[in-house]
Amino acid sequence: MPASTQKKRKTTRTETPPSETLISEEEKWRLINQSGVLKKVKIDAPEPEPMSLGEGKIFNASLTIMPTCFLLVLMDILIYHQYGQGVNLKTVLDRIIEGVPRKVLSIFVFYTIRYKHDRRMQFLLLLLGTTAGSRMLFILKRSSYLVNMRQTPPLVTLWIYCVVQMDLGLAVFNLALVAGFCWWKGIDVYGP
Repeated sequence: MPASTQKKRKTTRTETPPSETLISEEEKWRLINQSGVLKKVKIDAPEPEPMSLGEGKIFNASLTIMPTCFLLVLMDILIYHQYGQGVNLKTVLDRIIEGVPRKVLSIFVFYTIRYKHDRRMQFLLLLLGTTAGSRMLFILKRSSYLVNMRQTPPLVTLWIYCVVQMDLGLAVFNLALVAGFCWWKGIDVYGP
């Protein structure tokens, strides 16, 4: 064969790109699944250990306890400002260190989060929320400022917490019950 013909053959011959000669991705997985290779490979993945009382439940409860306690402190500060009382660091620290409402609130939050989806707990939250909301609005309109300063922050915190933890239908029903109580007692929420 003359050299010019060999040269011509080399130049006219085109190579196919590698992507056209490879097997498609779906075909690869089909072949692997049919061969049963994946079933023979034993993967040792560690099984997660069940969380003990100290690990998961207390941590989850503390994620709700801390904001709820901060809400209680905020309501204390706001009620002092509402009645023109000076709030200083000593006053706030006395209320925080006093701690009895916060300890009771912490235990309450822990157990309500634990049994939140139980119907009895939802009913209890409905009763507590309705009672706290009605009592808070009643004393806010009809009691002296000293009673308001002492009782309103825990009641509003309890009411907000109960509404947040209730199912949506019960939360709306709770608000309707509190509105009905205000209408029955003649409490004008928007008036002086």
